[in-house]
Amino acid sequence: MAERGQLPPPAKRLCCRPGYGSGCRPGQRVGGTGLGSGVLCAGPSSAAAAAAAAAAAAAAAAALGLLPLGKTQSPESLLDIAARKVAEKWPFQQVEERFERIPEPVQRRIVYWSFPRSEREICMYSSFNTGAEDSAAAPGGAVASTAPGGGADTAAAENRLPFRRGIALLDGGCVDNVLQVAPTLGNPGHRHTPSHNSEKMPPPPPPPLPGTAGGNESAEGGRREKRAGCAAVQNKEIKEGFHLSGTVTEPAMQSEPETVCNVAISFDRCKITSVTCSCGNKDIFYCAHVVALSLYRIRKPDQVKLHLPISETLFQMNRDQLQKFVQYLITVHHTEVLPTAQKLADEILSQNSEINQVHGAPDPTAGASIDDENCWHLDEEQVQEQVKLFLSQGGYHGSGKQLNLLFAKVREMLKMRDSNGARMLTLITEQFMADPRLSLWRQQGTAMTDKYRQLWDELELLHKGLTSITNLEGWVGHPLDPIGTLFSSLMEACRVDDESFHEFSDFTENVGQCKSLEYQHLPAHKFLEEGESYLTLAVEVALIGLGQQRIMPDGLYAQEKVCRNEEQLISKLQEIELDDTLVKIFRKQAVFLLEAGPYSGLGEVIHRESVPMHTFAKYLFTSLLPHDAELAYKTALRAMRLLVLESTAPSGDVSRPHHIASVVPNRYPRWFTLSHIESQQCELASTMLTAAKGDVRRLETVLESIQKNIHSSSHIFKLAQDAFKIATLMDSLPDITLLKVSLELGLQVMRMTLSTLNWRRREMVRWLVTCATEVGVYALDSIMQNWFTLFTPTEATSIVATTVMSNSTIVRLHLDCHQQEKLAGSARTLALQCAMKDPQNCALSALTLCEKDHIAFETAYQIVLDAATTGMSYSQLFTIARYMEHRGYPMRAYKLATLAMTHLNLSYNQDTHPAINDVLWACALSHSLGKNELAAIIPLVVKSVKCATVLSDILRRCTLTTPGMVGLHGRRNSGKLMSLDKAPLRQLLDATIGAYINTTHSRLTHISPRHYSEFIEFLSKARETFLMAHDGHIQFTQFIDNLKQIYKGKKKLMMLVRERFG
Repeated sequence: MAERGQLPPPAKRLCCRPGYGSGCRPGQRVGGTGLGSGVLCAGPSSAAAAAAAAAAAAAAAAALGLLPLGKTQSPESLLDIAARKVAEKWPFQQVEERFERIPEPVQRRIVYWSFPRSEREICMYSSFNTGAEDSAAAPGGAVASTAPGGGADTAAAENRLPFRRGIALLDGGCVDNVLQVAPTLGNPGHRHTPSHNSEKMPPPPPPPLPGTAGGNESAEGGRREKRAGCAAVQNKEIKEGFHLSGTVTEPAMQSEPETVCNVAISFDRCKITSVTCSCGNKDIFYCAHVVALSLYRIRKPDQVKLHLPISETLFQMNRDQLQKFVQYLITVHHTEVLPTAQKLADEILSQNSEINQVHGAPDPTAGASIDDENCWHLDEEQVQEQVKLFLSQGGYHGSGKQLNLLFAKVREMLKMRDSNGARMLTLITEQFMADPRLSLWRQQGTAMTDKYRQLWDELELLHKGLTSITNLEGWVGHPLDPIGTLFSSLMEACRVDDESFHEFSDFTENVGQCKSLEYQHLPAHKFLEEGESYLTLAVEVALIGLGQQRIMPDGLYAQEKVCRNEEQLISKLQEIELDDTLVKIFRKQAVFLLEAGPYSGLGEVIHRESVPMHTFAKYLFTSLLPHDAELAYKTALRAMRLLVLESTAPSGDVSRPHHIASVVPNRYPRWFTLSHIESQQCELASTMLTAAKGDVRRLETVLESIQKNIHSSSHIFKLAQDAFKIATLMDSLPDITLLKVSLELGLQVMRMTLSTLNWRRREMVRWLVTCATEVGVYALDSIMQNWFTLFTPTEATSIVATTVMSNSTIVRLHLDCHQQEKLAGSARTLALQCAMKDPQNCALSALTLCEKDHIAFETAYQIVLDAATTGMSYSQLFTIARYMEHRGYPMRAYKLATLAMTHLNLSYNQDTHPAINDVLWACALSHSLGKNELAAIIPLVVKSVKCATVLSDILRRCTLTTPGMVGLHGRRNSGKLMSLDKAPLRQLLDATIGAYINTTHSRLTHISPRHYSEFIEFLSKARETFLMAHDGHIQFTQFIDNLKQIYKGKKKLMMLVRERFG
């Protein structure tokens, strides 16, 4: 963790206990007594000086009136003042290195003042519910509660807090065996020195011979001793500092026995830097046992036993004592320290090990090093885990409350200038940013929940603090909501109730009143101008804030907040009924915003990333329209722009606005609320269109603004529909100008979506034809003549031309014969053009539209023939062929059917293919036309169809009747049935038998027993086809014999074959 410094909070105690004077600093005993029964006193000379200084101070205080005459107060000694300052600022290593020799009393006073002196920090790190800054302590040192209500439940909850429980343990005498390790400068080698020295430690002496004092066992134990501390340094970070330890006894409960917890605390420069407790507490805050030991040190410093650092104690031991010490230590804690002890022993015995290159050894009890960070102990891992847990619970109920308590704790730390406040805020923010729901909401395009948004609000407020508001940041949408707060305050000032309203009746008769009696034009003291009131000031403040130019912030949540705050403020403004006074305010602000410079969001020149003014401008427009229409339209038209999109489009390119769609994926910066912004832009335009009905000049101006500024085809289509509805209201005649505006917008939609995918495209095309029909014949004729810029060929033929040629359109427009023929000519021209461009999809529609014109019909038919060889599929050709037969063109149907057969390919196993019915129909058509037609199509069938069952079906149908039995003109043809031994049926019969043989072998390759019965039935159908030939019986017998020989391994199947076929 990086070093984090902090300014110490004001030294202030939360309680005064007997033995402490009211003028003493926290932790100072009256009379200067210190730690350990006077051992830490400054000495007689200091006491004499203190007495003299006390008399002088008392006299001075009496002269200034601070103390009653005759009352004395012991002043703080110079030793304590100096020691306290050193203890607050200097790590003890710096003290050691700065002075060669410091008297032991001075050292002890430094140690004494190094422990935290205020119980407030202990409380802050051990409970959520800390007292207020000026809270007085309850008896026994308990901090007074700040919870509202003060009921039994609240008191019980507070008593469970670690700080309260720690006080109870201390007051109950549960703290024992308290000792503190204090340093001495007698041995300068006790501290580990990180820099390597060229002089190495001497190698360990050889082990003594057997039988000598200590023996191998003692020598080995001694060698293991010298390594214990360094392994801890290498395996985990040691928090150096002064050491305080003790035991805290947890009294027995009904369900739990009495337990004794071992507590250890490291402290440095008036901060607790690390804590450990055997209770196994896993929480953000200190446990009650740590609290009890800490308060014991603060309240009873004279009862704390003082020990030398462990390095000093070891220095005083001889070899046998050291070996005994280490072996006893390993014996007591063998499971914890034995592996480490063995590893250290191995490294010390190795001359080249790193540990032997360094003088001295580490001692975590000897005071802090210069490089040690100085901050209160904070379990960062627990902070992360608990925030993650609370977020995983959705931020509801208890988890949301816990997160808010964490926010309050951060706020308290920041107020105390504790560097852990910023660190804790960083940890919380990291967990918020890592919440998987954020990416999920972003991917789905959904807003975060209200509860979650409130938590983000709190988090943002903590980050912002009292940051000044800049112009780019904006007042509306700012976390501190300055405009909303000021507006609400001013509105609250002009609130009156029904009882007191009559007192202001004379005043309101002159300046107007609100929509209700709740808010009135109450006169404000010291008006800036005559006639102003709190209400006018509130409205003016809101208009100024809403009209401020502000840059769109980064991030989904911040952008949503800008939109939400703007809408909330406008919603409050809408509750106020405008009178003449307020209308003047609106006019004044609208003019100012239009003419202002970079301050205004409605200025002539704004930043590309400026927050759009659509929502605000819509409110201004509706408010000003009844009073100043010119200003209302000017304001709304200025606000229609959306520069974040316009800046990426070609300048002045309005003719082909669909080009803008190609730049949408590259928008920068990313505006997550862009869809909402565009919808508000659409609402503003719709409001202006509605208001401009009947005003040609206004409608043209609004239309130009829409075409220039709106880039969403869906929103333009909505505007077109809105204009159409307004123009064709049932209770009035159609507004032809508004209808033309609607049509123009519809045409723009067609151009924008022509080359892009849009699931509403078909709906849009149908609506445009309806709109053009309402406008008149010339509009229908125009869209058909310019169809290629508006529609695809399929849309033009299947929807546009078909609708124009329908009887409903003729009746709706009351067309005469000349007008009908003109529209029909345009429709036929359109159909032929579409058929040329897309014959696959438009040929049939073109033929249908051209039926009544012989030349056009022949042209369409020739287009089909030209495209049949390359660009059309068999299904399309079969469809057109059936259409031709239905219209009385069987030879043309036959021609198209033969062309379709050349594109078809049916394999042996496609006996359910959708084209089978078309093949059977084509063969039936050829058979009905005559022998020549049948003879011509059979080779095509044999080449294209490999499915035995289809071929046998065709063969059987051809043998039932004579070809051409029903002629083209309905005459019955006489003749004999066609012979199977001659062409073309012989070719068909051979192909069918061959298909059965090939299909049989294919099926037998991967047949399973469950398909045996089905296979036998297939062979039965094959036999019927074989028997149609004059030597079919012989062929079938040979075929069966071959099967028995080839597939003799399939014994069960062959047995079934023998049973059926011999």
